[in-house]
Amino acid sequence: MDATDTKNSKNMQETFKDFLSSKGLRVTNQRLAIFDAAFDHPDHFTAEDLLERAREIDDSVSRATVYRALPILTESGLIREVDVGRDYKFYMANRNVTTFQAQVICLDCDKIFEIDAPFMEWYGKTVADKLSLKVESQRLQVTAHCSELQSSGLCKRGGKRNS
Repeated sequence: MDATDTKNSKNMQETFKDFLSSKGLRVTNQRLAIFDAAFDHPDHFTAEDLLERAREIDDSVSRATVYRALPILTESGLIREVDVGRDYKFYMANRNVTTFQAQVICLDCDKIFEIDAPFMEWYGKTVADKLSLKVESQRLQVTAHCSELQSSGLCKRGGKRNS
């Protein structure tokens, strides 16, 4: 993490502290460790990934605390939840993304690719204007099979074709 990322992470942590206070929730070392673990993670992560990283920061972080903190972080807008249609979800830190993003999910290895999708802003506005609505959120999610896996039976990202 470079100096700019560290500064942004500290600003985001202050935002998280303010959010907790506004909800009447305590700012605890465990919640801050979970926040730091989420923002230090370079990619999408599961609750279990987050638990492992948070325990590296503060070994008193429990699984229950992580599972209680995730909805709080999501509600704050500081992390995004990504439902890939499995029995678990992925999360990703919201790092001031200024463009609209679409997610492409590999069904073979659960890898999530974020791609710029600037047309989504236009589409959301067009739909809202046509239906006289105010858009609260929008997302585009594409699921696909890895072409590498389909051709060779192996994917360098970890997927294996079921026989």
